[in-house]
Amino acid sequence: MKILFIGDIVGRIGRKAVKQIVPDLIRKEKIDLTIANGENIAHGKGLTEHTVQEVLDAGVDLLTTGNHVWSKKDYQTVLAKYPVIRPANFPNDFGVGYKIVEAGARKVLVINLLGRVFMRESLDCPFQTLEKILEETKGKYDFSIVDLHAEASSESRAFGLFADGKIDAIIGTHRHVATNDAQILPQHSFYLTDCGMVGENHSVLGIKKEQIINSFLTGMPFKHEIAEEGEAEFNAVILDLSKSPIKFKQLRKLVRV
Repeated sequence: MKILFIGDIVGRIGRKAVKQIVPDLIRKEKIDLTIANGENIAHGKGLTEHTVQEVLDAGVDLLTTGNHVWSKKDYQTVLAKYPVIRPANFPNDFGVGYKIVEAGARKVLVINLLGRVFMRESLDCPFQTLEKILEETKGKYDFSIVDLHAEASSESRAFGLFADGKIDAIIGTHRHVATNDAQILPQHSFYLTDCGMVGENHSVLGIKKEQIINSFLTGMPFKHEIAEEGEAEFNAVILDLSKSPIKFKQLRKLVRV
């Protein structure tokens, strides 16, 4: 059972990189299920029907999200119509926070959660929400994976150790910088603090570098503009959950789009 998990896709350049890389990757690696974080696919903030369909057509089976899931006006349509989940610990009824996906003869539980440290949103506890979901879905799936969309690496690490042995794979998103701590935890779960992003390689988290540098120099606020031209970086991880211990391969590719 091989899963391809792709980090935060940022803007048009990120979508182009996905279209260029993912179909061949799925074929060569014999991927059974492809998951990507899509909360930044529509010009860096939110999702639209068009942008969701674009990455689905490229081979992505399911999109997770994060704190920007509500940023575009048609979010209710996106959550109702497409294979998109939102963080399960948002205390509202829009969309779903987890989904059991069929991949061949296997069923995979995919959970989306949002960290609370340094986040402005009012959220339920991700630790307790995970426990509730596992109780609700007990015996209904073969493998499980969590996308923890979080700011603080300490919260991600604590959550990973808390979920060790309960979830097959815990992968972080949101920070847009891939971490070098992919590992198998003591109770045999896979853990990665952050998968990284799919966006312009010489940007700052997908935003035009000139804006960020100027802000640090002057201390002045600015409206984010996504870097949409140049070389794209593609960050992802491939997991073989049917192996014991879990086999994994972290990917970083650079591509002109």
